Amino acid sequence: MDGTLRALAVAVIALAIGSLWTPDWIVFLATIIIAKGLVVLGLMVLWRTGLVSFGQALYYGIGAYAVGMAQLAFGLRDAFLLVAFGTVLAAAIAVLLGFLLARYRDIFFAMLSLAFSMILYGTLVKSATLCSTDCFAVLPPRFAGMAAGGTLAKNGLFWLTLAAATIAVYGVHRYLASPLGALTTAIRDNEIRVEYLGYSVERAIHIKYVIAAALAGAGGAIVALAVGHIDPDSTYWTTSGEFVFVTILSGAGSALAPFVGSAIFEALRAYATAYAPYSWQMILGVFLLLLILFLPQGVWSLFQRRVRRAAP
Repeated sequence: MDGTLRALAVAVIALAIGSLWTPDWIVFLATIIIAKGLVVLGLMVLWRTGLVSFGQALYYGIGAYAVGMAQLAFGLRDAFLLVAFGTVLAAAIAVLLGFLLARYRDIFFAMLSLAFSMILYGTLVKSATLCSTDCFAVLPPRFAGMAAGGTLAKNGLFWLTLAAATIAVYGVHRYLASPLGALTTAIRDNEIRVEYLGYSVERAIHIKYVIAAALAGAGGAIVALAVGHIDPDSTYWTTSGEFVFVTILSGAGSALAPFVGSAIFEALRAYATAYAPYSWQMILGVFLLLLILFLPQGVWSLFQRRVRRAAP
């Protein structure tokens, strides 16, 4: 077992056991951090390929709205099925849009992804037919085999989130180590050489785009269940910008990096809004500027440097 998987196992065990004794607000915050880390994990896959999506809120919002609409339309309350529904729906839409976006690179890819996100945002704001006001309130989920009340039911969503993150990190880690995953940096460096090797660059990007969308859908579904509220702002460009911010903050050195970056970002935002409620955006901007100047590879590069120094 390599270092990433060992660290994943230790973190999962510690978080699962620690949640039994930590206050509810910490469990809730950890759920949000991990769920948003799933979205950033997908962006990291695209970033390694040299692509930046400014419209990832599209799939984050689809996952969230899928939860509300599944409850209204089908009476679905099972937490696992709701998260699965949001994930599959986001991935299915990404399969369709991916045929177009996989053809573009650089700023064109970024702006097209942003455009699709804003189309959904405008539709949600102006149309009452897709989702009535009742859809904005999400009912508490049910957990199979867990009695109402008690620690098990209270922490059920957190453990589901932890399980989803474990599967996602393991899957992305193995994927990036596979031949198809290894194409991420090769595509970023020289697409023509990849084509000469017999691989389809568009197909590879399409697959990575769908993976990123599925992870964003899962994150959006989990946040909707945790918060119990959905609104069109989940698809707005500022939400996408937040995910890009965390991606830069995290770095692309490991599949665990997005969750470390997500935790740092949520802590920084919490303190910034508490002590500077009228200028917290400026504080985040200054922090990002300093990060780009002094840690251009993200906070995970600090761990990588420490490992290199400890190596014989």
